Amino acid sequence: MKKIIAAGLLVFGITISYGLAQTPDIQSDMRTDYIESEKQKQAMVQKAQEEAQLAEKDAKHRHMQIVSDRSSLIKAINDLKDKNAGLEKSIASSETRLSELAKEEEKLRTALLETEAVNKELSGFVKGYAKDLDTLFSQSPQSALASERDAFLKPLITETRFPSMDDIRHMVDALFDEIRLSGAVRRIDSVIVDRSGHESLSNVLLLGNFTACYTLGKETGFLLYSEKSDRLFALSKLPKSKISKQNRSYIKGSTDGVYLDISKGGALRQMTHELSLLEQVPKGGPIIWPILAIFAVAVLIIIERIFFLRRKSVDEETFTRALCLHLTKGETDQCLLMCEENIHKSIPRIMKAGMDCREMDRVDMENALQESILSEIPKLERFLSTLGMLAAISPLLGLLGTVTGMINTFHVITYYGTGDPRMMSGGISEALVTTMLGLTVAIPIMLAHTLLSRRVENMIGKMEEKAVAFVNTIYKTRE
Repeated sequence: MKKIIAAGLLVFGITISYGLAQTPDIQSDMRTDYIESEKQKQAMVQKAQEEAQLAEKDAKHRHMQIVSDRSSLIKAINDLKDKNAGLEKSIASSETRLSELAKEEEKLRTALLETEAVNKELSGFVKGYAKDLDTLFSQSPQSALASERDAFLKPLITETRFPSMDDIRHMVDALFDEIRLSGAVRRIDSVIVDRSGHESLSNVLLLGNFTACYTLGKETGFLLYSEKSDRLFALSKLPKSKISKQNRSYIKGSTDGVYLDISKGGALRQMTHELSLLEQVPKGGPIIWPILAIFAVAVLIIIERIFFLRRKSVDEETFTRALCLHLTKGETDQCLLMCEENIHKSIPRIMKAGMDCREMDRVDMENALQESILSEIPKLERFLSTLGMLAAISPLLGLLGTVTGMINTFHVITYYGTGDPRMMSGGISEALVTTMLGLTVAIPIMLAHTLLSRRVENMIGKMEEKAVAFVNTIYKTRE
């Protein structure tokens, strides 16, 4: 500050010296200005001195404050250094502890990973067994009588939580309960879906997990279990009366035997879809009608031949023995009476022809009897050739139906390919049904034709035999 004031005074002196060297007028003016400037100078000097004093006072105050602050800062620095040293020691200790904790953390992390792996494996086993148990319950008919028995398994299967020991105990208890029920025979009143599709309360017999029977009024049938709805449905087709009677007796406790389906409903479902011959016939196409017509005609012929042959038959041995006895005694009238009484039968008619020519010689009598036998043969063999022809035509018509059915199948394959087997089933069904029906008709017709032909041959043989016996008796009587 002092240097500034001195510099100002020096400049001011130089200026005054320069002004004195000018002209007098200028000097006069300069004096005035000088006086003014001196006054201003004095004022400025005084002001500068006051400011200098204030600045010095302020500097001293600041110096004292700085000195005071310096001691405080030094003390604070020393305190900080001490604290820093303590912190460094604490940091070193903490770093050591941190290193130890990191090692321990690594050990714990490894142990945790191993534990998590074991827990996940155990949880996976439990969930797997829970799914197996849920599948077992869904397929068990026992679920139809105990609703929501698998509800506790849903959280174990769907949730991510670790299963508890209570859950495992519950699973074990449910499994043992299922094992116990699967080997038990129970009778219980339960709601089922009857054959008309309505819910009905009936008496249900459960034979383990194999078969379920029911009695509803006078109706006794089998039940099928539906996994989707957990309900028992009555089989749409009632079993045979023998099976129903046996099952009803078992339910009442009056017998020890019962019909059991060990396939758990497979055989019962097959029985439902099993078609009888009458149900299969309409699937054979138009060829089945000629086959059925052949069968009807053959049945009429067989019935007519059976009644005709029974009407023409007679006890040959008894009749011939009695006739020959009367001939031996010479009772010709009695012989004629016997023949007239049975004139509608073949052997008595032949014997009647022999009685009419009993006075002829042997050759003529034998010729007359042979003529009578020959006249009877067409009547006995009537329609037998037709029956043989029908037996031969029936399988040929079945073969024709097979060919037409396969043609239809190949047409379907040509247009639609082999992607949907149901579209080909119509032609295949027609092919198989016609063959089956043709053989079904031909076999009994052929059997009947053989039996009837054998019967006619036997009757012709008997007629020839009794005719010879009659001739021999006549000639013995003559001798």
